Amino acid sequence: MVRLKTLTKAPSLLVALLACVGSTHATEISGTISTTLTIMDDSKLVGDVTCAVIGAACIAFGAGGLTLDLNGFTMTGRADPATACFGGAVAGMGGEFGIFVNGFGNATIRGPGVVKQFRAQGIQLNGSSGSTIRDVTSSTNCASGVEVNTGSNNLLENNVLIRNGNVTAACGGT
Repeated sequence: MVRLKTLTKAPSLLVALLACVGSTHATEISGTISTTLTIMDDSKLVGDVTCAVIGAACIAFGAGGLTLDLNGFTMTGRADPATACFGGAVAGMGGEFGIFVNGFGNATIRGPGVVKQFRAQGIQLNGSSGSTIRDVTSSTNCASGVEVNTGSNNLLENNVLIRNGNVTAACGGT
């Protein structure tokens, strides 16, 4: 009889343990990204990221309600480190965002961390509502450091945006 009770409880204990493991797991990101990395769960940088993606976003959100934690690391794109876009726009590079949230709400991008040298915006929220960008430095991107297109109730707090834009689209600190 004791043996039967042990067998009956073991499967439910295993299911409970698996549920806990799945809900606390975060995707760990570092190194070189060659094709757009679409995150589907909470994620964090565990090392610096070099983005080699051409004509598309480096990291894209694939669902709402996710958090990307930069965790003190740097994401670097393909733009020139001194002038971003050599003083002018780079034709055809409109989609080379560092981080792209397209139509998903309640996304969080959390620093500290740096997003730099992307040939479009460092971070773009497009049609996102209720999202937060906090404690991020965005620098030397060819367009805006952070751009919000449509959406509502987004919070941008304690960010540093510097040396973004180019001669034909002087974005200043934004």
